[in-house]
Amino acid sequence: MKRTFWQQISEYLYLKKKDPEANKGINVKLMHGMNRISILIFLGAMILLLYRVFFK
Repeated sequence: MKRTFWQQISEYLYLKKKDPEANKGINVKLMHGMNRISILIFLGAMILLLYRVFFK
């Protein structure tokens, strides 16, 4: 079963239950952890930029 981009993002951020048939190796877990951190940093930076644009 092929997952879409938004389904993958929702799994990274724990918004959606993970696929039980997905690979559960340590490398995949580490990769998903790094992706989760990078997505959160990106969202934080976007919020900071929007704040600076609208309130300064």
